[in-house]
Amino acid sequence: MTDDRIILPISDMPRQWYNALPDLPTPLAPPLDPQTKQPITPEQLSVIFPNALIEQEMSPKRLIDIPEPVLDIYRLFRPTPLKRARRLEQAIGTKCRIYYKDESVSPAGSHKTNTSVPQVYFNKIEGVKRLSTETGAGQWGTALSFACNMLGMTCTVYMVKVSYEMKPYRQILMRMYGGEVFPSPSDRTNSGRAMLARDPGCKGSLGLAISEAVEDAATHEDTKYTLGSVLNHVLLHQSVVGLETQKQLAMAGEKPDYLVGCVGGGSNFGGFVLPFLPQKLQGENITFVAAEPKACPSLTRGAYRYDYGDVARLTPLMKMHTLGHAFMPAPIHAGGLRYHGDAPIVCNLHAEGLVDARAYYQNECFEAAKLFLSTEGYLPAPETSHAIKAAIELAKTAKPGSVIAFLYSGHGLLDLASYDAFLKGELTNFELPQEDIDSALKDCPAI
Repeated sequence: MTDDRIILPISDMPRQWYNALPDLPTPLAPPLDPQTKQPITPEQLSVIFPNALIEQEMSPKRLIDIPEPVLDIYRLFRPTPLKRARRLEQAIGTKCRIYYKDESVSPAGSHKTNTSVPQVYFNKIEGVKRLSTETGAGQWGTALSFACNMLGMTCTVYMVKVSYEMKPYRQILMRMYGGEVFPSPSDRTNSGRAMLARDPGCKGSLGLAISEAVEDAATHEDTKYTLGSVLNHVLLHQSVVGLETQKQLAMAGEKPDYLVGCVGGGSNFGGFVLPFLPQKLQGENITFVAAEPKACPSLTRGAYRYDYGDVARLTPLMKMHTLGHAFMPAPIHAGGLRYHGDAPIVCNLHAEGLVDARAYYQNECFEAAKLFLSTEGYLPAPETSHAIKAAIELAKTAKPGSVIAFLYSGHGLLDLASYDAFLKGELTNFELPQEDIDSALKDCPAI
């Protein structure tokens, strides 16, 4: 350990995931069958998920062992460093101490690898040959392609069309890992063809890409669906981030006052903060801050209700903060944050007042990313820039001596087209009109 880089020994890497379900103050509302509106059964989920992941999704166990083959791949990049952002502190003149957990060091360049590896592993041991999935900015598709390559499986990725066009190098990396990538909406599925018939110029959404990936899995016997965010088992896998951070802050003699992460579906934020939930519930003064775009403000302005996870209404109904499954987001450059809902666990805690959500314009987040680059030297993903913006704002107003830790969820080295648009002054600040939210929510089911 140095003053600025806290490196956890490999021998101290977590060997169990933390499951927040048993610790929630209010039990999580069950997912519902989209047809009957009754709680869904494990047998119904087995059409698209392997049994091991279904068990994790509903597990009452607080700690779940990480299989050795998963740990073996984790060791390629884990534990990840916790760093002190001293130069950033000096630049903004704060008396707070700012730390960031650097998940950009994974082979795929983001936190997503923490769940892609176990998801592929559990599918493989149950005999699945191929996986289908969606991706927004491309980080999840890249992580899944990496994991499939490591474990000898194949995958099909439906990438939101606006990101497919903005981020061509993500496609190349996925294909280098052996994945096949298609822009969504595509002509490969009924869901995609229906959308193209209604709107030939549709730029897509994560909800639509999910519909295509779920349909692909449900119509091929050798294929299962896999999701990079939202679901309980995904946040479970991501808990290695927060568990490591706990140990690293203790090594530095620090206790966090604020934990900050960006939120699209909620996987990186949940994985970062949930291991600290028992401490918060026991009375420790820790504030969980979720940062999201004003263009897709599901936590800050969405309704807390049951809704579908996808446009075609193929997924189970989940109780979450939602902008409406039919919501078609503006083509902002933080493609990974363009989802209409959020993880039910994160939404449950937000509804309980245990998560503080804040929304920002994309230009102010890119300005924060530029400041981080000029002080700490690293270019963040556009999604990550929202966490940086929130951390900077906190550091300007928090009590001197406060400890702020944020999750540096991914690098921006494959997002240079977005930064080029920012430098040219081509980015617009879009705030979702209330009438658009009200309109999209009309299609939500009455439960």
